[in-house]
Amino acid sequence: MKLAVIPARGGSKRIHRKNIRDFCGKPMIAWSIEAALESGCFDRVIVSTDDDEIAQVAREWGSEVPFVRPAELSDDFTGTTEVVRHAIELLEKSWTRPTFTCCIYATAPFIRPVDIRSGLEILAGSTAPFCFTVTSYAFPIQRAVGINATGHVEMFDASKFATRSQDLEEAFHDAGQFYWGRTDAWTAGLPIFSSQALPIKLPRHRVQDIDTAEDWRRAELMRKVLQREAMAEEVN
Repeated sequence: MKLAVIPARGGSKRIHRKNIRDFCGKPMIAWSIEAALESGCFDRVIVSTDDDEIAQVAREWGSEVPFVRPAELSDDFTGTTEVVRHAIELLEKSWTRPTFTCCIYATAPFIRPVDIRSGLEILAGSTAPFCFTVTSYAFPIQRAVGINATGHVEMFDASKFATRSQDLEEAFHDAGQFYWGRTDAWTAGLPIFSSQALPIKLPRHRVQDIDTAEDWRRAELMRKVLQREAMAEEVN
């Protein structure tokens, strides 16, 4: 048995109502729901929310909303693991405990069904507790600079100043799309980011964190380019 949990609380502060705001013709959360359903991986796809409007939109796009998330799990400080664990423990009272559970973010408009399937294959074919999407940094992080208290530039690691970029180790960051995990790992509260986790590598042009108005605009432009490319491929 496999479960998808899409956390979507109503209290987004930086972008108002971003989970259901229109993004390229659909509510933002619809992209995640559709990808989960189209992947064919899940026995159930649920949205965990404290918000009636989000719940209604989620149901309209095919997700279940079997419970209302309590207020104590809907503030700015509640972590992803706590939300997923709550959903698992509540559902298993009346349903078979799933073997694998995938947390899919509600603001992941570039998520693809094929990547979800790939993640399941990676996790099921291993003994890892989790696997999740990552993408590479566009610039070597070893040569990053900061601005110090006097307003001057300062390298984080000055010893790498003369090292050629091609000689530096490639670095990756969380792509913020989805996290496959063994259900026992979720309920035990094991860390997602650990040396035991496995990566699902995504190209940078399909990854965009969406926390600000600038992020949102960039993501819309990226989506439109990808849609045009897809249409061109169909014609050819």
